[in-house]
Amino acid sequence: MKRIFDLVISIPLLICFSPLIFITAFLVRIKLGKPIIYKQQRPGLYGKPFYIYKFRTMTSERGGDGQLLPDHVRLTPFGRLLRKYSLDELLQLVNVLKGDISIVGPRPLLMEYLPLYNSQQSRRHLVKPGITGWAQVNGRNTISWEEKFRLDVWYVDNQSLFLDLKILYLTFIKVVKSEGIQAGEDVTMPVFKGNSEKINS
Repeated sequence: MKRIFDLVISIPLLICFSPLIFITAFLVRIKLGKPIIYKQQRPGLYGKPFYIYKFRTMTSERGGDGQLLPDHVRLTPFGRLLRKYSLDELLQLVNVLKGDISIVGPRPLLMEYLPLYNSQQSRRHLVKPGITGWAQVNGRNTISWEEKFRLDVWYVDNQSLFLDLKILYLTFIKVVKSEGIQAGEDVTMPVFKGNSEKINS
């Protein structure tokens, strides 16, 4: 049922947004150069890795030591605009078609975070990750990691078609209002460094 829901939503959206996707790709090529698409390995269902697709929003500038400069330095005004209206996320509809992710589910984070979760937080991987989720419509990047994971696990325990439709509606409102994109001085969320206390319940 979930897979059917994903296809019914993603296919029309991909068709509808195809002109915007091509325009965005063209502008990324002009303003940021190659590569147009940012591809990164993320954990999917049960932590199985897959490659997520996004439009590039940052430059590849490096410091004297050869390391990439901080995100807030490399994020361009154009990239910030893409993030403001979630245009950089449009390519994830392709991930939905491939079956890597769902329309709704906990956002796929970084592979290196996997060993840092406690047993409760790890339950977020019992469902496919999503383009949007319960945590995204309840604070997105302005809430703490602990609260984000609590909301993700709540979704795992309470998922339903009605809840998914509610999250889609709230996501639309959040995107229009451009809410919850930046966490303080960080471009998105600060790096997750693990829990101060291991909670096994």
